[in-house]
Amino acid sequence: MEDGLDWYGPDVATFGDRVAAARENSGMTQAALAKRMGVRASTIRDWEDDLSEPRSNRLSQLAGLLSVSMMWLINGEGDGIASPNDAPSLSTDLRETLNEMRVLRAEMLKNAQSLGRLEDRMRRLLMEATDA
Repeated sequence: MEDGLDWYGPDVATFGDRVAAARENSGMTQAALAKRMGVRASTIRDWEDDLSEPRSNRLSQLAGLLSVSMMWLINGEGDGIASPNDAPSLSTDLRETLNEMRVLRAEMLKNAQSLGRLEDRMRRLLMEATDA
């Protein structure tokens, strides 16, 4: 990587990003992967959209079908696919813009998770206040 950014690292990509990239790299559609795994296409879509994650047995199967390691799917470390930054057809400006977008997306996901925790806390506090 020329710019030092780990395209699929935990600070830039999510589990869903890595699943989608590995699936696309393998040349499979969501429907084809779902069929091979014995799940619904909506399940694959939810994994790729970070709405849910597979259980360990499915994670192992997923890694095998996509020819990547389970650890790479989970945190971007280990055997995975090559970074798109290695593609010579991308201009420096385009690559930098894509990298900025991925970093921003990762930050937004972290903020959304923080917001969810705050909403849960607020609900608990409101319930305690009404019970008192």
